[in-house]
Amino acid sequence: MSRFTISCPCLFGLESVLSGEIRRMGGEEIAVQDGRVTFAGEEEMLARANIALATAERVQILLGRFEARSFEELFEGVRALPLEEFIGRRDAFPVKGSALNSQLHSVPDCQSIIKKAAVRRLEAAYGQSWFEETGPVHQIQFSIRKDEVLILLDTSGAGLHKRGYRRQANLAPIKETLAAGIADLARVREDDVVCDPFCGSGTLLIEAAYHALRIAPGLRRRFALQDWGLVGEEVFRQERERALSLIRRQGTFRAYGGDIDPEAVELAAQNAAKAGVKARIKTIRRDIGDFVPPEGAIVLCNPPYGERMLDLKEARSLYRTMGQVLTRPGVKSYIISPDEEFESVFGKKADRRRKLYNGMLRCQLFMYYR
Repeated sequence: MSRFTISCPCLFGLESVLSGEIRRMGGEEIAVQDGRVTFAGEEEMLARANIALATAERVQILLGRFEARSFEELFEGVRALPLEEFIGRRDAFPVKGSALNSQLHSVPDCQSIIKKAAVRRLEAAYGQSWFEETGPVHQIQFSIRKDEVLILLDTSGAGLHKRGYRRQANLAPIKETLAAGIADLARVREDDVVCDPFCGSGTLLIEAAYHALRIAPGLRRRFALQDWGLVGEEVFRQERERALSLIRRQGTFRAYGGDIDPEAVELAAQNAAKAGVKARIKTIRRDIGDFVPPEGAIVLCNPPYGERMLDLKEARSLYRTMGQVLTRPGVKSYIISPDEEFESVFGKKADRRRKLYNGMLRCQLFMYYR
């Protein structure tokens, strides 16, 4: 059985959360760097990671790691990789990636060089000079940071944040992987009550339910890897059965969502139904000023803010109201915001802060434990 070096990119700030997920599911030789966690595993781990990881953006096979400060070094580094072990004669192998703080900074040029090197390697392996690329897609991805090159093969296809339940979204949804990370940081458990007074499309509530009940987010979708023949369908069947067996069906978890927008309330309910957790989540139209969290509840929320839906003055007025209703005894709150003045406007210093990114927007997760 083959052993792979598996690499999963994640949103900045969620590296420790993702590494914890990987450790719990049996990953070995775990290494953490900014925006990425790498580990070792066999073919069933490729399937398990795609199905079960909640905070990974993708699951990639690391084909090679080397330094390159010139296009020649990049070309030779890629040409030395055993691409034919993964890419067949007719398979498609597009190239995309990123470069940062490196001598090689032009992404289009790097794409072109890597593609050319891959063709040369496969020409020698297969004894052919033309590749029709009509077979399954084997997306080659590269990451160049401080002249270190990672060449990776994406096994996921569509990003893992695409769970399949959010076919519609309101104006400014939070990404599913970030919501899952917040639920993990809040230590949501199977018997907890979770509230979101700005529920929007329901993502925080749904991901909290998944986390609490140990529902694998990829159970309902298909992955690029399944078209390759590298990992058999029997392995995927077994891993899905494993994931189903881990669901905590007896948990009493409940979630309550409120929003001033009636369309958002309805959308959250629809998405919860698509996610299979409708019975666990109730939504209602309610202004934040009328919100009363139950004692012992965990509040997770992504309130509107100046760069998103409201102007800064309106957003801070909202924060003041939040401070009046969310600082009651017995309630824990986890609030994500990009506003560095949030604590002073909210009226209480957070017990802990954590830097996270909501898309490209730098935010803080303000954590109130008491």
